[in-house]
Amino acid sequence: MWESESAAGDYPLSTTKNALHTDGFDQRGHSWYVSTDIPSDFLVQIGDISFHLHKYPLLSRSAKLNRLIYESRDAAEINKISFDDLPGGPDAFELAAKFCYGIAVDLTATNISGLRCAAEYLEMTEDLEEGNLVFKTEAFLSYVVLSSWRDSIVVLKSCENLSPWAENLQIVRRCSESIAWKACANPKGIRWHYTGKPRSSSSPKWNDSSLTPVPPDWWFEDVSILRIDHFVRVVTAIRVKGMLSELIGASIIHYATKWLPSLVKEGATSVASPEDEGGWKGGLHVIVAGNQEIPATFQAKDQRMIVESLISIIPQHRDCVSCSFLLRLLRMANMLNVAPALVTELEKRVGMQLEQATLSDLLIPCYNTKETIYDFDLVQRLLEHFLVQEQSSPTRQDTKMHDSAQRGSNLNAKMRVARLVDSYLTEVARNRNLSLTKFQVLAEALPESARTCDDGLYRAVDSYLKAHPTLTEHERKRLCRVMECQKLSVDACMHAAQNERLPLRVVVQVLFSEQVKISNAVALKEGGESQYLPMVPNRKTLLEGTPQSFQEGWTAAKNNINTLKFELETVKTKYLELQHDMETLQRDFNKLAKPKQTSAWTSGWKKLSKLTKMTDANENGSQLPTAENTRKTPRRWRNSIS
Repeated sequence: MWESESAAGDYPLSTTKNALHTDGFDQRGHSWYVSTDIPSDFLVQIGDISFHLHKYPLLSRSAKLNRLIYESRDAAEINKISFDDLPGGPDAFELAAKFCYGIAVDLTATNISGLRCAAEYLEMTEDLEEGNLVFKTEAFLSYVVLSSWRDSIVVLKSCENLSPWAENLQIVRRCSESIAWKACANPKGIRWHYTGKPRSSSSPKWNDSSLTPVPPDWWFEDVSILRIDHFVRVVTAIRVKGMLSELIGASIIHYATKWLPSLVKEGATSVASPEDEGGWKGGLHVIVAGNQEIPATFQAKDQRMIVESLISIIPQHRDCVSCSFLLRLLRMANMLNVAPALVTELEKRVGMQLEQATLSDLLIPCYNTKETIYDFDLVQRLLEHFLVQEQSSPTRQDTKMHDSAQRGSNLNAKMRVARLVDSYLTEVARNRNLSLTKFQVLAEALPESARTCDDGLYRAVDSYLKAHPTLTEHERKRLCRVMECQKLSVDACMHAAQNERLPLRVVVQVLFSEQVKISNAVALKEGGESQYLPMVPNRKTLLEGTPQSFQEGWTAAKNNINTLKFELETVKTKYLELQHDMETLQRDFNKLAKPKQTSAWTSGWKKLSKLTKMTDANENGSQLPTAENTRKTPRRWRNSIS
């Protein structure tokens, strides 16, 4: 059913018992006066607003005023009281005073929370009069507000300036529970109004949910107007009631998009707001904030509170939020000096899904030191968390298919992270303040199985050598140990062979490994197993397997590099020639394998061979040919070939 109109409208509240006849209240500047013939004898000051009232109507319904006046030594002379800490301020006290005078008060979702807290502050309970203000405001909250989606959010929004009264009176808790129950309802059964409406249809009954399906994220926009502490209360209650982790994560991203615009990349939002889609505008935003928009920027402490709160409520399930969002949140957490425990927890969350990150996400500036532009140590910690998660990932020993799939998934994740790390190293290697030790530790953090090709590492090493031209020969050799020469592609080997920044020993290793590859390819093509040279499994055996002439006299070997290059090109040329010859032989073989086609010449030769055989048979049988046969034979032979 649709929510009743009384839930969204005004509820008149009045009392006539012991009421003083009056025509209402008049405001004159910063003062309020009661329109009555009896002069006022009591002044209540709230901030810069003063209320000129009468003692009797107030004392008959407020136990607090009774106690302040009659327990005082000079009770007769007390004619002024200040309530600077009254919850709800002058507006709430105005409504309470009107209730005391018997004037009708309209209870709405925007004023009920302040009036309820003010009634509790003034102790307007049933002990003084039946049907007092506490009872009536509590009834309105319980039976009208909590049954309405819209009113529950409006009341919770109005509680932001009523702490700790709204908390102690359980208004925040009850509104949060009401919102959570409705947010977890089946979207097919939703019949109440909400801000994030879908696109309007051509039908005049566009707001009928039976005609327009309700999306699962319908509650995001309404909940996002709440203050961060109330948003946390609502999301916590929603999670307890069994909401999907993906939807909770999406609501957190939506909230961060609205309150932390600097967190989200320009032109990219994870959750599209209904207003951007041309949907219904207005609703709770107009009711609560009027024409004021949610501020785009806050002070650092406010932003830090929002970031810390969002980190604490992110579900623990993997992939409930994107890795890109987590890294942007981590970037902001480091900038705002968020609590170290929360930062560590966020780093672990990023490590769980590091393979989903991009290079731009990892380029997080370093805010604590000026040694490097980007936070290199942070990426090192993220990689350590990733490796820990990969090692501790559960595997089922009783299901081989599951084990193989798990190993394949882990290997693919490691390969993606390896490519990401190589790209990151290439980018940060341009920083001259980056130490060789840090570069080497990050490059060697992943196991060798994570990389099938070391071209990415070669690019990173080359970038580091360009940015650090003052490295010694020993440091350059130490840097090049992070890559394996036999894992370089042909293009990378050709580039390395001509790279003057590389140590000479590395260049020789590259040329030798490329020669081994070409020799193996030629041997396999020719089918000669005895000529096959085994590939070297790692760098250590590569050095051991290098010919003695390569290991001794490195200075003299520099003069032979050009010769080796020429030999390499010669081997490649021979390989192409052999490939061409093999293709030619293959074509000739295919021609021989085809069935032979008979022609006139071949048929003539066959007839001639038959005739010759018959002549030989006659001679062997002592049959002398006649003159006629002798003349006809050559004529037939001439006819057969003409």
